[in-house]
Amino acid sequence: MEMVISILAAAVRSGTPILFATLGEIIIEKSGILNLGLEGIMLIGALTGFSVSLASGNPWLGIIAAFILGAFITLIHGFISITLKGNQVVSGLAMTIFGTGVSSLIGKAFIGKTIPGLLKTPFPVLNRIPFIGPVFFNHDLMVYFSFFLVVFLSWFLISTRIGLNLRAVGDSPRAADAMGLNVNRIRYLAVLIGGGIVALGGAYLSVAYNKMWTESMTAGRGWIAVALVIFAIWNPTRAALGAYLFGGVEAFQLRLQATGTSIPTPLLLMLPYLLTVSVLIFISIGKGKGILFGAPASLGQPYFREESD
Repeated sequence: MEMVISILAAAVRSGTPILFATLGEIIIEKSGILNLGLEGIMLIGALTGFSVSLASGNPWLGIIAAFILGAFITLIHGFISITLKGNQVVSGLAMTIFGTGVSSLIGKAFIGKTIPGLLKTPFPVLNRIPFIGPVFFNHDLMVYFSFFLVVFLSWFLISTRIGLNLRAVGDSPRAADAMGLNVNRIRYLAVLIGGGIVALGGAYLSVAYNKMWTESMTAGRGWIAVALVIFAIWNPTRAALGAYLFGGVEAFQLRLQATGTSIPTPLLLMLPYLLTVSVLIFISIGKGKGILFGAPASLGQPYFREESD
């Protein structure tokens, strides 16, 4: 039982950076903007979080700085997609290339350095609940914040006027515009906030999970998050389950390596990505004629206000 609890607790920690990235992307895509730059944004968030934490000695300053810089970096993609009506796929891929290159160049100065980072903070009372306590409530504060974010976004997107407006802009920007909503403003806000949350996923890796900076440390987690958004059908609660599933696969393969299994290490390292490919195949089989079930109807499509039906 202790081994099961250990693996599940590790799954929560391993899945947290993916969860942050997925939740941020859900917010962005709910507005109708497709962002494939998660990998680059996470790397920028990871480098920013680590470098500011190292310089200030305060991990929370690093996390806040990562959110702010991630938000404003994502605005570049927003400007290209919303104002210039550019190709969102190309812009997102450019963001990934940009983030990977910049973080690699600047991050060379931080390789080999470590920080105390965020410490484990058991949640009072709840951490004593058998099984559930050690799995979910014996982590650092950022893990608990991710729990809150899942609950908040689930409520926000369904039960608030702002959330309904966001969904309306993503499903039918023309109808939303006719109702008096400022489509571009709502999309920019979604890109800004969502990008910041994506960057938190990267910051968690360097400030809380690894407590150090290594080149390309996201290791494809941004792409996993892109697939997970579809797997979760743009639902924050399902996103949490999916993130912990991927985290569990990663934790499991690390545990197998530690036990000295005869399975080749490269094959074990492939497990999370094999699961990603399997998810995408499943989704492709289950979708209709090019329309993903649950996807915002205007996802990836620029809105030209002057056009008429």
